[in-house]
Amino acid sequence: MKISIIIPIYNEEILISNLQWQLQPIKHRCEILFVDGGSKDNTVSLISKEFTVLSSPKGRANQMNYGAEKSSGDVLLFLHCDSEIPPTFLEEIECVMKDYRVGCFGIAFKTRNILMKCCQYFSNRRIRKHKIVFGDQGIFIERKLFFDMGMFPVLPIMEDYQFSCNLKKSGIDIGIARHRIYTSERRFSGSNIKKLKLMWQMNRLRELYRKGYPAEEISKIYADIR
Repeated sequence: MKISIIIPIYNEEILISNLQWQLQPIKHRCEILFVDGGSKDNTVSLISKEFTVLSSPKGRANQMNYGAEKSSGDVLLFLHCDSEIPPTFLEEIECVMKDYRVGCFGIAFKTRNILMKCCQYFSNRRIRKHKIVFGDQGIFIERKLFFDMGMFPVLPIMEDYQFSCNLKKSGIDIGIARHRIYTSERRFSGSNIKKLKLMWQMNRLRELYRKGYPAEEISKIYADIR
């Protein structure tokens, strides 16, 4: 089983070195593709020559789809740049893919903040109960299935949510790896009041999307922080 790791990047100079350090031990055991969406900082220049860097139009859907098209793996993993992966990363993917066509790691935050712990719990519960997985939970999928599903829908936001909904409608179950991916809290900075407001907003925007509100308008509300 060959695994391709596809990492969409945009203005990630603060985090890019740490992710490369994490990938060093597995770089000869899988294919690793960074897909840049036109970074205006030093992100690309900070990536070691031993990794492949591709360029595509900005937008996670565009970048991840392009990376998938250029990849050669039997299994495709879509990884966010602010992720911290478990040491048994590849082994856990292989284990899940023995029984499933799609899997994920779930999410965790390195914090004792009760609101973030609640966010973590409900995000992972959503996978088990509603079969909905988001991009920061480390989606991995059988290559053929990814292309059969039409790849990620090209939307400015909600591409992972819609893709997950498409899988659910097709009756495809999601396997969950033993360990979690730690992700940064950079969007959840500030007081508990600010955190609560953001969590409410995220749920509200998903509700609007389900009701048919245009993704282009939602993306204007949910501003890019980079």
